[in-house]
Parts: sequence; C-alpha cells; structure tokens
Amino acid sequence: MDLTPLLSWACIVFTVGMFSTGLTDLRKMRESKSADNIQFLPFLTTCLNNLGWLFYGTLKMDHTIIVVNVIGALLQILYIIMYFLYTKQKRLVTLQTLAAAAVLICGWLYFTTFLTEGDARLQQLGLTCSVVTVSMYLSPLADLVAIIRSGNVQVLSFPLTVATFFTSTAWVLYGLQLNDYYITVPNTPGIFTSLIRFYLFWKFASTSQSLPSYKPLHV
Repeated sequence: MDLTPLLSWACIVFTVGMFSTGLTDLRKMRESKSADNIQFLPFLTTCLNNLGWLFYGTLKMDHTIIVVNVIGALLQILYIIMYFLYTKQKRLVTLQTLAAAAVLICGWLYFTTFLTEGDARLQQLGLTCSVVTVSMYLSPLADLVAIIRSGNVQVLSFPLTVATFFTSTAWVLYGLQLNDYYITVPNTPGIFTSLIRFYLFWKFASTSQSLPSYKPLHV
C-alpha cells in the first residue's frame, strides 16, 4: 500500500498548522500596537529555512515540499512585515533582515552559478537545509535546561509542542517513504525535543498553576 499521498497531506496540514501558531503573536502585536516580548529572529530564520526547502522541493519536483514552504514563507513574511510596523527597534530589524537577504542571495548564487545541474547540487542543498533545520530544532535546548532548573513551564506552548511533534513525525515518515534522508534526518530531533517538552509539561505543569503561554518557534 502506497502511503505517500496520505503522508503528503499530513505533512501539509500539520506543518501549516505549526507555522500558523505565529498568528498568536500577530494578534498580540495588533492589539497592543507593540512588538515587545516577541522574538523577531525566529520569524526571519524560519523564512530563510522555508525558502531553502522551497528551492530543494523545486529541484526535486516534490509538490508537498513546495506547497508547505510557499505557505510557510508567505506567513513568515507577513509576520516580519507586521513586526517591523510595531517594533521600536526598526534599525536593528532592518539590519538583521538585510543580513538575511545577503545570505539568501549568496546561497542562491552559489547553488545556481557554481554548482552544475544534477545530483551534486541537490545533495549539497539538501545537506545545507538539513543542517539549518536541525540547528533550529536544537537551539532551544538551553531554554529547556533553564526550565528544568526553574520548574516553570509557562514559557512553553503546549499547542506548539503538539504541532511540532506531529509535524516532525509526519515528515520523518514521509522521508522514509521516499527514501530521502535529507527529509528524515533533520526532522528526527523535532520528535525528541517535543517528547522532552511533553515530559516537562507532565512534571511541572501542576506546579505552574496556569496554562502555558505562547513563545514563538520551537521552544
């Protein structure tokens, strides 16, 4: 039985749902007319990651990867624009955005000019996207250590944790179905970090006496 169509839809639904959690921050910014206490870099790095995977999906002609990352990139661009409108640190945000644009342009030139057509370009692009994705999943580990020490899980988002778990699982299974380790390997850490967060919720949620609040991107 070919599970590829089912896994494809699961990847699309779960990933778009995970990206949509940023709408909570968007609502907060609009209501408060401020971007205080909201992180900007997760929006920017996720956008770069989406564009990288979009290029990979285009080269591989994988419609699932293309659809997911087109939607993801558009959402992140929306978050970036709204953040810029409401932040007081417009100069810093502009510099960070220009730096990200420079990285994107350099990457585009490298993969389109210096690499020949074919498997070599696809493999190097897949490896680059995988490294970025793994680093995004593992970057909040320091925050998890701090949570273990403090016993406070209010900075974690339970809905985002659930979305990350199902999204990572769907992509791992999809990658295994296609025998594409550039999809399978980078999403595996997302499963383990989600399980760690589930454990932290189970252990500390009763002592927090409140529902966890939202913190953007893979915490």
